[in-house]
Amino acid sequence: MADISGVWLGTYWQEGLPTRFESTLVQGGNTVTGRILDDGRLGEAQVAGEVMGRSVRFTKTYLTVAQGAIAYTGTITEDESFMAGVWYLGSASGPWEARRTGDNLTVAQSIQAAQTSPLLR
Repeated sequence: MADISGVWLGTYWQEGLPTRFESTLVQGGNTVTGRILDDGRLGEAQVAGEVMGRSVRFTKTYLTVAQGAIAYTGTITEDESFMAGVWYLGSASGPWEARRTGDNLTVAQSIQAAQTSPLLR
């Protein structure tokens, strides 16, 4: 199973127009949670979903706008550095893609825990 924990920069297209976003995802087992910040008027959203093998699916629910949850489905590359797919909201849909920025939350948390361990003092 792929691990998509970390920070991702991406783009989704609606009616041919791109919107960039930054996402921070945390994966535990096959469950994924996190936040997305759109570079547009809709702002911040929460994410909840799952990873099954190299497939990902999640819903994005905006915190600032009363709008239905947007469903995302996609595929994760073998090296876990890129994912892409399609988003759906009612009858509307469009492509999306995201690249890992190199920041890995799991690694960062492990390093921080090791640095604050009383055994290292």
